[in-house]
Amino acid sequence: MATYKQLLADKEKIEAQLVEVRATEVAGVIEQIQALMAQYELTAEDIAPKRRRGRPAAAKAPAKSKTSLPPKYQDPKTGATWTGRGRAPAWLGKNRDKFLIPEA
Repeated sequence: MATYKQLLADKEKIEAQLVEVRATEVAGVIEQIQALMAQYELTAEDIAPKRRRGRPAAAKAPAKSKTSLPPKYQDPKTGATWTGRGRAPAWLGKNRDKFLIPEA
């Protein structure tokens, strides 16, 4: 029966062989890939296009310019306004009708 130290030495020899054999095989595979790429006139971009994160972009539509909305509500004491979008300000309270700005 082999001892622990003998088995560790065998393991190190086998790992060294693994590294050497893998390097040799990888070199051969790379040569085959390069030969096929040259034969079919392929580029690295053809084989592995760049990955993009997120959803694919939709067809480009003309960008809408962001326009600010006119305010719908105004606090008569401070003159603060609110467009009616987003979180409601505290001064608005529950009865929004009394803070409505009359439409011109």
